[in-house]
Amino acid sequence: MEKEIEREKMERGKSELRVAMEELCLLSPGDGEEQEQEQQLRSSTMDLLCVSKQLLHVLDEIGPTLLVLRQDIQQNVQRLQDLHARDSSKYATLTAIVIEEVEEGISKKTNSCTRAIIWLARSINFSVHLLERLMKNPETSLKEMVEEAYKSTLKPFHGWISSAAYRVALGLIPEREIFIQLLMGSCQDPEDFGGDAMILVSIVQPLLEEINAILVKHQLDRLKCT
Repeated sequence: MEKEIEREKMERGKSELRVAMEELCLLSPGDGEEQEQEQQLRSSTMDLLCVSKQLLHVLDEIGPTLLVLRQDIQQNVQRLQDLHARDSSKYATLTAIVIEEVEEGISKKTNSCTRAIIWLARSINFSVHLLERLMKNPETSLKEMVEEAYKSTLKPFHGWISSAAYRVALGLIPEREIFIQLLMGSCQDPEDFGGDAMILVSIVQPLLEEINAILVKHQLDRLKCT
């Protein structure tokens, strides 16, 4: 199955980064649609799941370097996906999920879907910060960029166990050129990276802002893990 998927990608002549960008573009509303609909789309459960799954595909291309991040994303995707599958209409928006769990008093529990939303958003935010640094700092080593992105996005919410796991992962970071080549694959010119990354960030940013607004409203944006 994996070989079939890889062959299909190669036939399309697109990297994981380009595939992610184009699939997420399909979720964005057209210019002529109402602002209210745009707001609802940005906060939809399927949007977050789609972005998170695309991030998993990109991490798969990179390999075991960020395995800790990948496992965390996969677990949270599965939890949120299972809830959505139970009633796709009821749980169509992230707001509906958070409000229900807040009212039930379970939003802060370890296995809540609210926590899944929080950590998926944080993982995506980490990836956005890393992409932005890759575009703006061509002379900085990838290890330094990953460390900077981690400190500004994930580290403030990690306890010593999670922080220790990420310190180990930092020692496995490849060189910048190798990393970009892995993102772009053999089917695209690495010179295309900047343009693709910029578009991808612009698509994902509104979703992150909407999720943050939901969490701030319910005072859930500062939750930490062990």
